[in-house]
Amino acid sequence: MTYHPFHTFGEDRPGRWLVTCDHATNTVPAEVAGGDLGLPPEDMARHIAYDPGAAGVSLALAELLDSPCICSNFSRLVIDPNRGEDDPTLLMKLYDGSIIPANRHAGQAEKERRLNLCYRPYHQEVARLAARQDDTIYVAIHSFTRQLRGRDPRPWHIGVLYAADERFSAPLIERLHRETDLVVGANEPYGGHLDGDSVDRHATLHGRANVLIEVRNDLIGTDQQQYDWAARLAPILEEVRAKADL
Repeated sequence: MTYHPFHTFGEDRPGRWLVTCDHATNTVPAEVAGGDLGLPPEDMARHIAYDPGAAGVSLALAELLDSPCICSNFSRLVIDPNRGEDDPTLLMKLYDGSIIPANRHAGQAEKERRLNLCYRPYHQEVARLAARQDDTIYVAIHSFTRQLRGRDPRPWHIGVLYAADERFSAPLIERLHRETDLVVGANEPYGGHLDGDSVDRHATLHGRANVLIEVRNDLIGTDQQQYDWAARLAPILEEVRAKADL
């Protein structure tokens, strides 16, 4: 079976949104270390390998917005699509207390091989989809873990990440703060800009309105929870788009 480093859904939908999920799966292609990075299953099932729940939210959200969605099909531990090619964390050897055996001795040649196998084809497809309309609004969906090893629990239910372009993120944060049952983080649980990351590459550098949304992964563990979050976010996104006159 031929390996595909991404899956595209709803390409023909007419909506202006492009929903992306950089960390959709924990797949390790057979071409990388025989399909096994040497980690135990419990490590491959947690946030170090992918963003649990994010793919389900992305797919449902894109369908509700009548817009396309693209999901990666490789673990962030194979190579991280949400990093620039020169970022030192592009190919992680240690993550949240876990050593990644198949990455320990991976040098430049192996990194280049993984870039060509996974990273570059994925970004070529994202670029194609983002350019299909002149007024695309770029929405990146991620999830975050409630607690890193040895750290305090994170209080946020949802985070909105942004860099210099706040055309969409600022009114979205304002709107989410009106949801009284949510603890909303602005550039939490981490800052929203890395040179060469996906939003920078496909939105900021092209002047496209954008936002990166992080949902805490214990809140989207089931199909129903993922759909419910998408159904909650879709009308809010449309409301904010109209208010911001985008």
